[in-house]
Amino acid sequence: MSEYQYYEFRAIDQPLDEKAIQALRELSSRAQITPTSFVNEYNWGDFKGSPMKLMEKYFDAFLYVANWGTHEFMLKVPLKLINFDLVKEYCYGENVTAYKKGENLIFEFISETDDHEWEEGEDWLSSLITLRSDILHGDYRCLYLGWLFCAQMGDFEDDGFEPSVGAGKGRHPRKISE
Repeated sequence: MSEYQYYEFRAIDQPLDEKAIQALRELSSRAQITPTSFVNEYNWGDFKGSPMKLMEKYFDAFLYVANWGTHEFMLKVPLKLINFDLVKEYCYGENVTAYKKGENLIFEFISETDDHEWEEGEDWLSSLITLRSDILHGDYRCLYLGWLFCAQMGDFEDDGFEPSVGAGKGRHPRKISE
């Protein structure tokens, strides 16, 4: 049985320059690299780069999917546009974390499932990227869902603390297919 790993990065705030594209090309000769994205799929072998370091330096969104049940999603936002004291209440489990990296905040969502059904990650990131805009506009419902996932996974003790559902709870969410 072969393995499947899918890596996709997106630059939203600023496109990659030629120097950045060359640096990324050194990490993978097969990746599809454009001024706004890096996409690669592995069936044998592994990615040579560090997703967190690439997020810090070049990208604003990241998705990783592996056929053994690992899913990782990251979003980077400018720290000056976020109320860090508020968002950190949602992000302190093992599966949802917020990292201060320079002038940015990187949200990392991770799930490990025992369900080994073959899933491919193509087109997932396009649907998830809108969550970045939601966070930047003070809508933290996706962070609350991450907190609920952490609670379900037993990431923290039952201390009675539960963050607010967050802004936007009275609005109808947009279609996921948009």
